[in-house]
Amino acid sequence: MRTIRIPYAELPANARAAVEAHTGPALKADSASEGLNSEIAVRLVSRTGEYYVKGRRASHRWAWTQRREAEVNPFIRGIAPALIARVESAGWDLLIFEAVDGHHADYRPGSPDLPKVVDVIRRLGQLPCPTIELRHAEQRLERYVDRPEDVAYFAGDTLLHTDWNNTNVLVAGDRALVVDWGWATKGAPWLDAAFWVIWLIASGHEPASAEQWAAQVPAWQGATVEGIDAFAVANAHMWDEIGGHDPDSWTARMVDAARRWRDHRKA
Repeated sequence: MRTIRIPYAELPANARAAVEAHTGPALKADSASEGLNSEIAVRLVSRTGEYYVKGRRASHRWAWTQRREAEVNPFIRGIAPALIARVESAGWDLLIFEAVDGHHADYRPGSPDLPKVVDVIRRLGQLPCPTIELRHAEQRLERYVDRPEDVAYFAGDTLLHTDWNNTNVLVAGDRALVVDWGWATKGAPWLDAAFWVIWLIASGHEPASAEQWAAQVPAWQGATVEGIDAFAVANAHMWDEIGGHDPDSWTARMVDAARRWRDHRKA
């Protein structure tokens, strides 16, 4: 279920004051139309520049993702927009990032953005995994495998993003940047390319074409056939759970993409 978003003006005055201690007084604050997981997500303009502010109430069940994003940001410079500050005030937990001018990546077949996404996944895979608290891929996926021993395929020491929704990838000029790191994970180096496959299929690729793009990420070559098969099965089970009995059209598209990839791997 997506989070209900509020406009910046509805934040408590003390929370806005805490933000503007870092940005200067807000002259304009436009709510983002995509990525509806945050309770507040705005592009804020002040005399000192432009900023992206996102956050949740400190009591939210996913409030821990704010801390995770703040902790991982120093380790992903050049891959993600820089975090300027984290403020906790009036019951809110807010992150202030540099604003990036760009567009959400286009994953459709033939898109010129696809090589840039390959490049950013490759560069992410080359970064050292920080020694901060991270979820482990094998733990996140253990509920969804057909065989308990299959989780061993997902274990590793690589920093992963795991949520390759195209709205989480901003293309700015000749580079791509990745946002929304609350679900940063530690796991096998090929997993981010595998997570991307589902989004490519949902964007119009056939499963074989999506795998060909994933194969351009060097880490993909380190995956075993059995490991990819197990992941495709687990991911299909995960999306079936997310979709439930009556998924909305967006979720139904993802459920279908995950099932198509699973069936392709089993063929």
